[in-house]
Amino acid sequence: MRVGEKWVLGIIVALALYAVGKNLWQMGQPRDQDPGIPFYSTASPELARAGSDLYRSLSCKDCHTLWTVRNMFESVPAPPLDGIGSLRDEAWFYVYFSAPDPQAILPSRLKKQFRMPSYAHLPEQDRRTLAAYMGSLKVKDWYLVETRKAEYEKLTGKPYPP
Repeated sequence: MRVGEKWVLGIIVALALYAVGKNLWQMGQPRDQDPGIPFYSTASPELARAGSDLYRSLSCKDCHTLWTVRNMFESVPAPPLDGIGSLRDEAWFYVYFSAPDPQAILPSRLKKQFRMPSYAHLPEQDRRTLAAYMGSLKVKDWYLVETRKAEYEKLTGKPYPP
């Protein structure tokens, strides 16, 4: 082995030792804990099944998202329903779903064809089930500010005040 080759080999070994040492040192450093997924449901399995069946049959997913990433190309800027039960309770949802004009309770800035429809025509048990299901969609406390911010911006079209 020539002198130049020994230098190159020495540099490669030194770089490898540096990389291994750096990785070992970083493994020993404390890391921020991943807080996990902020959304959860308090619904029983029966309520979750009945509520998600109503969610699908009423085509709520055409405007709202639930437990999914929003598609950038969706045309209706309806709020996501993840964590909505931390903002409103079951009784509020029942009144909202029973109202002949939901915009009287929660005004919308959307065009008329994209506004929340009335579910007053549904049987009372379906409205109660849907209200209980929506009320069960919670968000962990550490993410509640983000949920409030998203709803405010969707409803008003303005940035959330600090």
